[in-house]
Amino acid sequence: MKRSLMLLPLAVFLLLLVFLFKGLYLDNEDLPSVLIGKPFPAFQLSSVQEGEPDISMEDLKGQPSLVNVWATWCVACRVEHPVLNKLAEQGVVIHGVNYKDDTESARKWLQDLHNPYQLNISDPEGRLGLDLGVYGAPETFLVDAEGVIRYKFIGVIDERVWQSELAPRYQALVDEAQP
Repeated sequence: MKRSLMLLPLAVFLLLLVFLFKGLYLDNEDLPSVLIGKPFPAFQLSSVQEGEPDISMEDLKGQPSLVNVWATWCVACRVEHPVLNKLAEQGVVIHGVNYKDDTESARKWLQDLHNPYQLNISDPEGRLGLDLGVYGAPETFLVDAEGVIRYKFIGVIDERVWQSELAPRYQALVDEAQP
């Protein structure tokens, strides 16, 4: 009996090791979102751009778009930003949600690194991010012309991700929106 009790910590350790090993192979970019197929959450927030009118969910309607959650404190967002600039130059509609950030820092970021966003929503309290189920930045939502969230991508958008994950879905939404 004593001998089996002595092996209990080893058994618990091995069980924990199995769960941790399994976790290494899970793809964190495939975290499900309950918002897929549902309208973009209603909101009314100010723009990051000074002097611009408030932005609401209605402003996101009319054409398919990427809604990118970003922040100046996010190192991965800096890595992603040149790709977003390139996509915007190619005509991809990108809106930004500046998440839990200082607006002045965001303005300086956009001035220094260029602005790929057609609309840039200031979400300093993170309320919109909470409604979107944001885990952190960067995260990107594909939103159709009716304002319905069709896909969520967690992580950095690079050329590979754009070509393999997002471009086909975005193009399908563009094709779907054309009469």
